[in-house]
This record gives sequence, structure tokens and C-alpha cells, in this order.
Amino acid sequence: MASFFSNLWTRFAGAGERDDAGKSAAEAVEYKGFRIRPDPYPSRGQFQTAGTIEKDFEAGVKEYRFVRAETHPSKADATAFAIVKGRQIIDEQGERMFD
Repeated sequence: MASFFSNLWTRFAGAGERDDAGKSAAEAVEYKGFRIRPDPYPSRGQFQTAGTIEKDFEAGVKEYRFVRAETHPSKADATAFAIVKGRQIIDEQGERMFD
């Protein structure tokens, strides 16, 4: 019985959806020299739009984390929307997002 509740909690909490380095399980999408890593997470029975935008610089990789108010009924929907939002952020801010 404890295993049932443990498995249920794991699915509900979204555990196991990141790799060992703490990165999102979703593949990064290249866009205009940036990488968008969708990283939606469970929130109130839906999935919150979230992700990271990365870019390589001479000094190393810079990251910009974003979370938006939109929620979605499925992780796939939230992942797709995170990519759209990431592209919008890149188009509007470019490298300024790292300042």
C-alpha cells in the first residue's frame, strides 16, 4: 500500500522528470543562436509554463530562467508553449536578457 501512495506522489509531484544534472527532461530547441529548454512543472493539477534560455559566450554559458502565468492541461502543451514563449523573449530582448 505504501508503494501505491509513493508512486502516486511521484507522478503528482513530477519527480523523475529531470536528469541527474538537474536539467529539464525535454530536449533543447536551437533558435537564433540560443537554446530554449522547456521545463514545465506541475501546478494545481495543470502544468506551468517555464523554461530556460541559454547562450554560449566566451566567458561561458549564460542562462535566463522564465516562468509565465499560463498553465496547460498536459505537459506536452506546456512544453510547446514554453518554446513559443522562449522564442518571443529572444525576439524581444536578445542578449539583453542576460544583463
